[in-house]
Amino acid sequence: MIRVENLTKTFGEFTAVKDITFEVDSGEVFAFLGPNGAGKTTTIKMLTTLLRPTAGRIHLDGFDPWVKQREARQCFGIVFQDPSLDGEQTAYENMELHGILYHVPHKVRVERIEQLLKLFELWERRKDLVKTFSGGMKRRLEIARGFLHTPKILFLDEPTLGLDPQSRNQLWTHVKGLNERENTTVFLTTHYMDEADRVAHRIAVMDHGAIVAIGTSAELKAKTNTDSLENAFLALTGSSLRDEGANSTDAMRRFAQMWQKR
Repeated sequence: MIRVENLTKTFGEFTAVKDITFEVDSGEVFAFLGPNGAGKTTTIKMLTTLLRPTAGRIHLDGFDPWVKQREARQCFGIVFQDPSLDGEQTAYENMELHGILYHVPHKVRVERIEQLLKLFELWERRKDLVKTFSGGMKRRLEIARGFLHTPKILFLDEPTLGLDPQSRNQLWTHVKGLNERENTTVFLTTHYMDEADRVAHRIAVMDHGAIVAIGTSAELKAKTNTDSLENAFLALTGSSLRDEGANSTDAMRRFAQMWQKR
């Protein structure tokens, strides 16, 4: 469902993603782990057509997103780190707008909205403004919205950041259920090792822009001779603190500022 070959992204002299290659099967839950600034978000931005690669190839459900951009975008949904809901609209209105933008037929849209809001336990609050929702409710709504147009791939970029353990557990229960019921491929990034261990079929560990290991949780633990995914992660990436100012996000920002001044 996702095929990446020799993908590279540079910002000036800084290389954020270094020649990475991997594949994700249909219906697989695939986790991307890595320290801050490892290149995870840059990779997701390239996969979702928000950032053009410097080199390499991407195929989503067989489509090259830079040749068949509309077809590629139609096949996936995405939940970003930052909130993207309209707080001045109701939960139902946020879902409705998404369905219209993705050209979901009216009858299908109505049925799908009800199904998803009930599944994510938001149906009783469908007429309430989103700005009155808790953080966990907003995240559930964003993910429900991401599933609305029945995407073949769902990208989740740290979707549970800042949520309490109960909300995190509830959210992943719903995502796993839809993954199994609809065979949706899920590509996620997270800093919570227990989440990756619980929900992912395979895990890629990224560090300094490169993939340093890939496999199941059990395979990564065996490779590093450790007893937990967290210890395997530390064995692969080291335990030293990273310089927050020297990461791919900051490099992207500096590169954009440089071009604006030209």
